[in-house]
Amino acid sequence: MLFDVHTHVHFPAYGDERSAVIDRARALGINMITVGTSVETSKEAIDIAKRYPDMIWATVGFHPNHAVENWHKDEGESSADAPEKFDQQAILELARDEKVVAIGECGLDYYRNNDPETKLRQRQVFEKQVEIAKEINKPLMIHCRPTSGSDDAYEDLLKILAEMNIDIPVVLHFYAGGVEVTQKFIDAGYNFTFGGVITFASDYDESIKLIPLDRIMLETDAPYVAPASNRGKRNESSYIGEVAEKLASIKAISYNEVEKMTTENVKNVFKIEF
Repeated sequence: MLFDVHTHVHFPAYGDERSAVIDRARALGINMITVGTSVETSKEAIDIAKRYPDMIWATVGFHPNHAVENWHKDEGESSADAPEKFDQQAILELARDEKVVAIGECGLDYYRNNDPETKLRQRQVFEKQVEIAKEINKPLMIHCRPTSGSDDAYEDLLKILAEMNIDIPVVLHFYAGGVEVTQKFIDAGYNFTFGGVITFASDYDESIKLIPLDRIMLETDAPYVAPASNRGKRNESSYIGEVAEKLASIKAISYNEVEKMTTENVKNVFKIEF
């Protein structure tokens, strides 16, 4: 059994094919967490998790890019003008739902814009979501993307989480940090997820080798970033086996070991029973 801890199966990209996409994952024994990025998509994530209670769970959160621009609006995610308003109370209320297993995706994104005003706004919105996670004692599902060629957002993330003195699990989604900052995250006790990009890019290999297997989980980030065999196509959870195979190759261990440990990590981090 494999577990996709970060997908967006509720996004408009799937349209009328959503049920078929979920059925393909079910046929392969793949469970999933579908991830909210705004109040509206968080509601949708909970709704679909309730429609598939035996295989889908949800997160609720506010993506850092929404703090400065409504970058998903062309996909039908929201009709709001940019930037989208962050409603802390609405996220908190949604977060209490029993199908919600984490807060996020939330965090910092300097890739498109790293001016001081953007950084400040993203930090303010992120810290409010950390407060929510602490209040309801659920993990953080973090999106962190640095300026190209640097680890600046990761370094800022480390400082923020240290200052806020968190004692809840932290999951670094689509992790892409260098070896030096990776060791800092390992020392802090955080968890990491890897997806399809590792099947066609070697940039992540050294960090993956460094991270203990009991800190790693699998993801697709579907509908984005399909693995090598379907590169350029719409991604889906049924492709996650290719990620597991590549992870096993990088760490020089068996596929079965990856399957067993990453699924056990999901149970431990998100307190999911299945």
